[in-house]
Amino acid sequence: MHSPRVLFAAPSSGSGKTTIVCGVLRALKNRGRNVSAFKCGPDYIDPLFHERVVGVKSGTLDLFFSDKDTLRRLFAQNAADADCAVIEGVMGYYDGLSAASDEASTYAVAKTLSAPVVLIIDSRGQSLSALATLKGFLDFRPDSQIRGVIFNRMSEHVYRTLKPEAEALGVVPVGFVPKSDALMLESRHLGLVMPDEVKNLSEKLDALAALLEKTLDFDALERIMRSAPDLDVQEAPQAPDMPKTVIAAARDEAFCFLYRDNLALLRRYNAEIRFFSPLSDPALPAGTQGLLLPGGYPELYAKRLSENTAMRTAIREAIENGMPCLAECGGFLYLHDTLSDMDGTAYPMCGVIHTDAYRTQKLGRFGYITLSAKDDSAFFRAGEAIRAHEFHYFESGDPGAAFAAVKPNGREWTCIHAQKNLLAGFPHLFYESNPKPIERFLRLAAKEV
Repeated sequence: MHSPRVLFAAPSSGSGKTTIVCGVLRALKNRGRNVSAFKCGPDYIDPLFHERVVGVKSGTLDLFFSDKDTLRRLFAQNAADADCAVIEGVMGYYDGLSAASDEASTYAVAKTLSAPVVLIIDSRGQSLSALATLKGFLDFRPDSQIRGVIFNRMSEHVYRTLKPEAEALGVVPVGFVPKSDALMLESRHLGLVMPDEVKNLSEKLDALAALLEKTLDFDALERIMRSAPDLDVQEAPQAPDMPKTVIAAARDEAFCFLYRDNLALLRRYNAEIRFFSPLSDPALPAGTQGLLLPGGYPELYAKRLSENTAMRTAIREAIENGMPCLAECGGFLYLHDTLSDMDGTAYPMCGVIHTDAYRTQKLGRFGYITLSAKDDSAFFRAGEAIRAHEFHYFESGDPGAAFAAVKPNGREWTCIHAQKNLLAGFPHLFYESNPKPIERFLRLAAKEV
């Protein structure tokens, strides 16, 4: 596969890579490029921002969720119609699953995709020392993949002085970004994007793109992208012969955490996905056979969700009458008897999980996990595993105990309700890591089992 591509990485989180990547994406789009975006790691929020505000298709690349062949296939699948692909790294470039490992790191993704890397160095409070950082990252691994550098929060004068020194290290100085608090994206912007915020954020991105046009060398950046070699991609496994099914998937301001690759696998398995809004729709889509309730921010909309009694009743009755349902994190919270909002006020929800969901002050269980079924259920067989991720400040009076969740560091807990036609819990599942349970979900929806 031929795909011009570049991966933007940084020595650490907080270096400005998200802001710069969003500005680069907008600038490339303004230049007429059909660009596809990706985010390393399990994050939903940056891809959502890329799509809603920047206006480019975006997906996830994660080497804990996927083996190398699958990662290359999913990249090719999502970049197939694009002129070029821009990948945003996660954390520090070499940071992996443990403190002393680069496994599943941004560096590992770059190697797997043979993607040239542009390192973004936060140069606040330094000048020549920024080059020491660059040299250290170049030398730390002999196949660093680093081909270019951008110095963030650096003046033009300092950049012009250091540019020849950076070239002498064997990388392309792509440019600098001057300090500009007015154009930085605040962390809250990378959460839920409210409809009335989109216009202002879009205008900010236009201003950021205009600035980057002056301070970055986009011709050099595109040469770096074109230097990426052709990628050897294996064909997707043959999909099983599946019946046609209609799956209703919640998608609105409250429920927005849907991996693009999960939806693609459902469609590859002959599912027609009909989106609906638990906030505003009075009923499930006509012909619904299965229900998907993804994560999101139901706690921010608890009152509105509660006031839509018709939808709450429709979902409860559908599940009670045997409709298969997958519910993750926010969708799981929605199924409780009550859900507290950010102020602690409890509102009635769907009444499928007979306990309350409430806010805590800290992350309880979070990070990558491998889920293993403790017993046979409608979608899983005992011992069967799937890769997933947890991240939540809210808690349930009963998070379930049908699965063992094990983190890469060995920490373990139990979670998830597996009750006949229902699989509901805090973990966000990555379907490609084990499609078999999804096949069973769809067959149950079609009443084949």
